[in-house]
Amino acid sequence: MQIQEKIYNIIKASPGHIIGFAKMHGLLDAKLQKYKYAISIGKRLDDLIIDSIANGPISEYNELYRETNAKLEMQLDRIGQVLETASIGYKTVKPTLQKNELDEEYENTLRTEFSHKFAATQAGIGWIGKTDLLISKEYGPRLRLSTILVENGDFEFKTGTPIIESECGNCTICVSNCPAQAANGKKWSIGTDRDEFYDAFKCREKCRELAKRNLQSDMSLCGICISVCPIGKKARERS
Repeated sequence: MQIQEKIYNIIKASPGHIIGFAKMHGLLDAKLQKYKYAISIGKRLDDLIIDSIANGPISEYNELYRETNAKLEMQLDRIGQVLETASIGYKTVKPTLQKNELDEEYENTLRTEFSHKFAATQAGIGWIGKTDLLISKEYGPRLRLSTILVENGDFEFKTGTPIIESECGNCTICVSNCPAQAANGKKWSIGTDRDEFYDAFKCREKCRELAKRNLQSDMSLCGICISVCPIGKKARERS
């Protein structure tokens, strides 16, 4: 059985998961240049909980967020074992980095050295929405992402067709419902910088305020834009 098929089978055996493969050669920062592919893995979020988010984070969403991250990390481990058995070098990128894993650059820009969403768009899983969410074809924004970066080697993966522009059309539901008013409604495309359509600092500030009010927590969490997206709601209706 080919390596890629083994990896697919791991995800196929896990309900509510999606996977895509992307070419990364020449697309990453200098210190990540040795990685040729990205394996993008998504885990669907529970619709009942997401539908319950109306005024910021709820305790059930906080728990779902943690549980989904844990399940994705398990998938990273399983796929990593397949790659190790084949003597293929790789790097796992967890769904969420902890504070001690973030550097000064992140504090200044709210950007990490690698973007799950970028990998997912390159794998053909979805596009970036107007509030900087990954909008997947299967589940809309109702999912969490993780990634495995795979080194150059004597093998080839069949990769998806990159999505290079938004498919949100004229919809502005997430923009008008954002309590931080962090988005200006401009559509994303592959050449559009995040800061041109979305203010991540406004979002973080409001998320912290809402989490403090609703959960008595210092975390950054909201979920409103995930809940209101009509693409996610249509995905719920299809399931």
